[in-house]
Amino acid sequence: MEEKENSEKPITGETIQEIDNFFDEKEKESFERVEAALFISAKFLTLQDLIMLTDINPIMLREILHRLEKKYSSGAIQILNRNNNWKMDVSEKYHYLINRLATGNTEFTRAEQETLAIIAYKQPIKQSVIIKIRGNKAYEHIKKFVETGLVIPKRAGHTNELNLSEDFYEYFHVQKRKP
Repeated sequence: MEEKENSEKPITGETIQEIDNFFDEKEKESFERVEAALFISAKFLTLQDLIMLTDINPIMLREILHRLEKKYSSGAIQILNRNNNWKMDVSEKYHYLINRLATGNTEFTRAEQETLAIIAYKQPIKQSVIIKIRGNKAYEHIKKFVETGLVIPKRAGHTNELNLSEDFYEYFHVQKRKP
């Protein structure tokens, strides 16, 4: 009988170490992908969003999110979990700094900021009233706020009624006022 030649490598301590290193690298890469996704998003992401962005299975993803929460539990950055929606954000302790930065150069012009301030103060407010107060340029401002998700328009006759969205409160780190 011919002896069958065994072409497989025997498992040694060295190959086990190679396998461990491979899995450690994959785990580190997955951890960093989730961290990067949360860092760049600037908004809450669902588990489904994170799965689609990172291509990580849900069980591993939950473990990574738990580890990220621990990593950022004490410091200037934190991981927020709101009903299984995840976001990386600045700790409340440093919101004053965000607000100070927001009053300088922002993604909104001074005119846009003034329009948004009126909406925030008077909400719910009809778009036609905003246009009377701010002029025709306010149409562009309102369009930008709706596109960025800060304002929610609701049809009211021939105009829209404007209200602030949850994203507004998260973006500017302010609390909703009580009715």
